[in-house]
Amino acid sequence: MMNPLIHRIYISSLVILVVLTFLGLSYIGLTYYTVPLEQRFFHKNHDLLKPSGFLGHGLGIIGSLCMTVGVFSYMIRKRKKSWSRVGVLKNWLEFHIFLCTIGPIMVLFHTAFKFGGIVAVSFWSMVAVVISGIIGRFIYNQIPRSIHGRELTLTEVVALKNDAAQELNHIRNSEGQSIQTILDQSYSRAAGNPPTNLIKDLYLDYRRDVSIFQSIKKTISAVELSGKEKNKVMKLVRAELQLKRKISRLLSMQKLFRSWHVVHLPFALIMLIIMIIHVIITLSFGYKWIF
Repeated sequence: MMNPLIHRIYISSLVILVVLTFLGLSYIGLTYYTVPLEQRFFHKNHDLLKPSGFLGHGLGIIGSLCMTVGVFSYMIRKRKKSWSRVGVLKNWLEFHIFLCTIGPIMVLFHTAFKFGGIVAVSFWSMVAVVISGIIGRFIYNQIPRSIHGRELTLTEVVALKNDAAQELNHIRNSEGQSIQTILDQSYSRAAGNPPTNLIKDLYLDYRRDVSIFQSIKKTISAVELSGKEKNKVMKLVRAELQLKRKISRLLSMQKLFRSWHVVHLPFALIMLIIMIIHVIITLSFGYKWIF
């Protein structure tokens, strides 16, 4: 398991690399990609940026490899028991997301924003995979997990919540009321609305938790504790609010995550199959890159 600081640097590096790749390719090809298709032949960078050009072709190869490695490495790590001790599943997922984000960006520029025929099916399947991946990541984050990425049972989640509650019970305000009691009272007053719409409910739950957090923060500021202890208490409050919210949505999110796989995986397979067909056809017509 990575050190928290190292993990933040790792994630930040991956995000920066994706952003720089997109901005760099946009800068290099801005004048070319904005030219009408029938005039691109006369552009000075046509031989470099066209799909069969040196950079354009290279982006297609590298982008396709990124997606292929990203998909299959994560699938193997997730399903093969012999790989269970090779790194933490959470970190594999993050690298999978990175490769399957930067890969489609490269493929997008490889196409020179010109879509047609069977490649168009692969491209829009890729778009569907990326969008569903973003949605899947959000759902994934709503399901409590261990530090190794294993999905926790409801019993384990409740146990985590109770551990935080016990620590908060020992801390009291100036009137002698425990922080946990204040938290429970605030939560019960703010909660209680029957579920109507999942997205709307998640938003309202988030707004409610922010309001409760700020209220508890004001209460804590009046308690005689050191700055370090106050930070620890607020971390416990934030953790319990998150656990309360996740417990209330756990079954719904688990069911939704299982349904999400039914959508995400077929699009990924369609994209990969058509991509392989595209590569075979390209090679059969004699298009080669630097080898």
